[in-house]
Amino acid sequence: MKAREYCCCAIPLVNAGIYVTLVEQFSFGIIIGTLAVATPSIVGAATPSFAPWLLAIVCYVGAAIQILGLMGVAQEKPILFRRYATLNFGITIAAFAIAAAWVIISASRHSTALSNCENTFYPTASNGSNTSEGQTLCNIITWVDVGLMAGAWVFFALVQAYLLFVISSYGSTQRLDHEKYDALNDTTKPLTDYIPMADRGDPWDYRTSAEEDDGRGHMRNRSTASTMNAPLQKENYVDGSSYLPSTYPPQRQQSTRTAVSHPSSAYSQPTNHRGSGSPVGQPVPTQAHATEGSFGRPAPQLAFL
Repeated sequence: MKAREYCCCAIPLVNAGIYVTLVEQFSFGIIIGTLAVATPSIVGAATPSFAPWLLAIVCYVGAAIQILGLMGVAQEKPILFRRYATLNFGITIAAFAIAAAWVIISASRHSTALSNCENTFYPTASNGSNTSEGQTLCNIITWVDVGLMAGAWVFFALVQAYLLFVISSYGSTQRLDHEKYDALNDTTKPLTDYIPMADRGDPWDYRTSAEEDDGRGHMRNRSTASTMNAPLQKENYVDGSSYLPSTYPPQRQQSTRTAVSHPSSAYSQPTNHRGSGSPVGQPVPTQAHATEGSFGRPAPQLAFL
């Protein structure tokens, strides 16, 4: 049942509203049960003598059941409150069934109620005949009593139906709240499995994002495993020569270079500088020459004196 926030249009249901509802039903049970047996008999009622006591017993039992509801609310026991709601619904139906039977019997036995009224309030005259005035008044009074009983039954039925609705709504809210609280400590249901996650521009989602990226695309970094397992690629220099030979040797080959024992034996005579044929030496102090940068770009330099 849908949860409610207020009872009687203005009282918060948690927890003042539910206490007001339980106290109200407890008061109804005590008052109606007492009135059924402690007041004089109704003129228009034509019920058996045990009918008031039967209604009083049911009302007192209903008032006692309200104590279970108070315990279920005060101690926060949803199972106890659910059992109370079931018992309260059953005892309420029983009380209204007895009251409805009381009204129907009184309406169907109107002649008996009329005779009882005449004998009680307008006794037989000395000549053995009843006055017509007494018959008229008793006829009106008995039907008015039946109408009042039927109207009271409808009014209290509507009130109790609303109170039963409030009780059922509070019970549903209480059980739902305890289920959410118990789910926090449930190891079989992790908390993160029940949190809805917002999907905004997920790079793995095939749906296009509605956000503007301003030219910022998603760049996926290659993992170490994919980098190590990738085949060896052949790269070229600027002049077209490759870093690696065209065929990669399947195994290591014997080196054909001659081992150099000392740096002085590496060159036996002066070497040429850029193929000019001049011996290696210090350049002219005032000579300006151009050298090549590390990326092949000419960078002019001037030797200092």
